[in-house]
Amino acid sequence: HHRNTLQFNRDSHRKQLFYIGVRVSVELLSESAPSPVLFVVRQKQAVLSFQVPLILRGLYQRKYQYTQLGRTLCQPPTKAVAETQFFFVDVSTLSSAGVQYQLRVSRVDRFTLQTDKKFSFNATPSQPQFFRYVFPEGVDTVIVKVNSQKNFPCSVMSIQDIQCPVYDLDNNVAFIGMYQTMTTTAAITVQRKDFPSNSFYVVVVVKTEDEACGGSLRFYPLLPERSLESVGRSRHESLSSVEEDDYDTLADIDSDKNIVRTKKFLCVSDLARKDKRILSKKYQIYFWNIATIAVFYALPVIQLVITYQTVVNVTGNQDICYYNFLCAHPLGALSSFNNILSNLGYVLLGLLFLLIVLQRDILHNRALERNENTALECGIPKHFGLYYAMGTALMMEGLLSACYHVCPNYTNFQFDTSFMYMIAGLCMLKLYQKRHPDINASAYSAYACLAAVIFFSVLGVVFGKGNTAFWIIFSVIHILATLLLSTQLYYMGRVCVCVSDSGILRRMLNVIYTDCIRQCSGPMYIDRMVLLVMGNIVNWSLAAYGLIKRPNDFASYLLAIAICNLLLYFAFYIIMKLRSGERIQCLALVCILFTAVVWGFALFFFFQGLSTWQKTPAESREHNRECILLSFFDDHDIWHFLSSIAMFGSFLVLLTMDDDLDTVQRDKIYVF
Repeated sequence: HHRNTLQFNRDSHRKQLFYIGVRVSVELLSESAPSPVLFVVRQKQAVLSFQVPLILRGLYQRKYQYTQLGRTLCQPPTKAVAETQFFFVDVSTLSSAGVQYQLRVSRVDRFTLQTDKKFSFNATPSQPQFFRYVFPEGVDTVIVKVNSQKNFPCSVMSIQDIQCPVYDLDNNVAFIGMYQTMTTTAAITVQRKDFPSNSFYVVVVVKTEDEACGGSLRFYPLLPERSLESVGRSRHESLSSVEEDDYDTLADIDSDKNIVRTKKFLCVSDLARKDKRILSKKYQIYFWNIATIAVFYALPVIQLVITYQTVVNVTGNQDICYYNFLCAHPLGALSSFNNILSNLGYVLLGLLFLLIVLQRDILHNRALERNENTALECGIPKHFGLYYAMGTALMMEGLLSACYHVCPNYTNFQFDTSFMYMIAGLCMLKLYQKRHPDINASAYSAYACLAAVIFFSVLGVVFGKGNTAFWIIFSVIHILATLLLSTQLYYMGRVCVCVSDSGILRRMLNVIYTDCIRQCSGPMYIDRMVLLVMGNIVNWSLAAYGLIKRPNDFASYLLAIAICNLLLYFAFYIIMKLRSGERIQCLALVCILFTAVVWGFALFFFFQGLSTWQKTPAESREHNRECILLSFFDDHDIWHFLSSIAMFGSFLVLLTMDDDLDTVQRDKIYVF
């Protein structure tokens, strides 16, 4: 048993203690030692101990041995203006043979970080580094950034209070404070109010393995030159239940619509035969249903994200949420308030759209009360229930997107997309309803289909990653649903497919043989056939893409399917409207052009990709970027602003595109 005690001291003025650190470095010179050498550093109010060689553990109980160590000593508080601080290093070993080691105690002159000034340093798993930052007068919030020139080794940046001990090893760095894993970039926003001493430690630890950052398990040697900067940002800136069947009592309605729909060319009057009061009640159910869905969906979402944010604040684990840390402005307990605030546009524009629809609804009802002929017999039948549902869905998209951005990650991404599916589905239903008011889907069947879409979205997020069986099943269902919907649209809802109907397949094959092979007659409804053929090509292509590529972001893939079908239907409607001799009024034309331009800019900012939960948190931070608008909003915030305007514009297009028909008799308006 061998033991030595070494004494060191430093004479310093109290103010200088904040700017100068002390580092103890040890290197084991003996090639092999039967027992480790133990080092205990005793300071005033602090003790630091370690052994050489140092053994750190990784996954699957892998062991990593280091013979070179370097540790910076923490700084116990002192009240004296000037004093001599002593610390002792006890060295002991149980080895019977002599052990050679080299011990060095050195000053760390650049121990205190300076605002807006970079400097470089080296670190290894056994030689972590930490530095001190003191808030200058007038600065309440800073962003601490660490950059590395290469992706690996995987590292951790931690923000810790000024106290002893400092947790600066791979196996304890997550115990206190806030931390992030990193490959090339890390950024943590720190507020003065969270640190009573107006200062904090910035700790950088290199992990023994790269698995936490998405790398392989093999160990990487030290790669030099990490730079660290602390950027101050002044907080003085201004931050800126009615059922359709209850009313539809006409006994011969089914036979009547079967006869009507055998006409070669249909007019709107042929598919607007039901009592307008019945249809108004039917379509108002869309609004009340989505309002009910919104309440029951939003409440647990809000509760969950509050829990997420609480966990982040309590544990300090900033790997839970995938923010753009280079532009994350906290407000109270919210870590990235700018991403939440930018969703306000959806809510305000959704409310504005509801007010515009309400005004049109009131004017139309007054015209009906005066028995005006244009309101009774002319134009596209005006039913506003779906418009109210669309406005509500836009507001809910803003609320749920804000909830998602409280803590964006893999498990809650569906909050951000659920009402996007709703919006796409409602817009398609509204387009179809314009010319088919009598045979449009009921609210119950429509929302049931949307619920099935969201159900598949959840399944895709949980099971879709690299799962061949899931993608085969989904692609088959996608193609079958496309064929079934195409048949229903082509025959305007007069094809009945029942589960118990065992002869349906035989009859379908017989129709194909008779019409397409035996006599090869052309389709009766060419325009509709063109749309459906194009729609099938697009959907089959999307199904093939999903089956071959199997994208990790299944929710976005599903949303892309919905948006492609909506855009295809939109384009078909406008083309057929112009082909039928109708015209688009100036207001609607301006809305179309303006919306197309805004969508283009919005998608540009959407594809910037400032973070991605498909990768590890450290890899996600490689995509982080600085604020680009008012030093407060980032690219994704601009996507929120522009997409909310574009959606509002799209709704206005739907609302106004058939205003030119308000004085045209319905028996002169074609169905397509």
